[in-house]
Amino acid sequence: MDPILMTFSLEQLTAFVTVYEKGSFSDAAIQLNKHRTTIGQVITNLEDQLAITLFERQGRSTIPTKDGDLLYRFAKLTVEQAKSFEKVSTSLAFGEFEEITIGYSSFIPVALLKKLRKNLADAFPLLRVNLRVMSANDAKQAIIEDRVQIGLVNADNRSAMTSLDATFLNTLSFSAYVGAGHELLDIPKTHRLESLRTHTQLVLESFFQDEASDKVIVSSNYEVISDMQLLLSILSEGIGWALIPVVVAKQAQQELELIELEFDQLKDDMRFPVALWFPHSKPIQNIKQVVVATIDDFIEQHRIIRTGTIPR
Repeated sequence: MDPILMTFSLEQLTAFVTVYEKGSFSDAAIQLNKHRTTIGQVITNLEDQLAITLFERQGRSTIPTKDGDLLYRFAKLTVEQAKSFEKVSTSLAFGEFEEITIGYSSFIPVALLKKLRKNLADAFPLLRVNLRVMSANDAKQAIIEDRVQIGLVNADNRSAMTSLDATFLNTLSFSAYVGAGHELLDIPKTHRLESLRTHTQLVLESFFQDEASDKVIVSSNYEVISDMQLLLSILSEGIGWALIPVVVAKQAQQELELIELEFDQLKDDMRFPVALWFPHSKPIQNIKQVVVATIDDFIEQHRIIRTGTIPR
């Protein structure tokens, strides 16, 4: 005897999974943008088709039965696979990239890059993403040569962007930091600024690569470090002082003892503009939307208003 072949719609399985997770038809209807009675009817039809009771109705609540508990994980897996199928097929239909490289300045917060990578994975599950630290000039040339598809860089030298699709983002705020116990902390705020000139300064190599070193070097006694994490670690040992992004410092303070230096003469942070660079290419546009939205959201979430600074 041939087995009975049952067919279920994605709508039915999605409704089942959502009701299971939300615990009521009403909440599931809100999430799916459907009417409550519509969701109820979809579940009833599915139960009739399966000849199984999936939920016990108790007032406005729904309690999964043992059969419902058992089938949930299979339905959930099917729904998620269907979503992945849709994303992959859409990517293939639009001829999107299989692999991209993002070139970024070394002072870009790691938390932003991590969030960006996750959002790209969610939107484009087959997309391979390479992340490379590089200067703004190197990123520009690499985009022109199609070795890099996205640049997330220090845009202080704006004349370099005329041939690219450029999106200017907010500025990244920098401030001076030292490790706990540094002697600069013992100097009064009124004299602290001038004292920076006589103390060892740690400088990120990317500022030299981006031709911005003259804007950040204060001390004649400076040391160049190419890696941000290494710079932060050395700084936390009480060696030197450094200008670093405020958002990076605040995240690093969860593990390292970093203290921000305050000055009577300064009422705002030093800021560097950050830009996104893309080639003028249609296939990159869908990726660009995800990247821009991710960075805009990150900037808004980490917008810092601090006493003594001009509101951002």
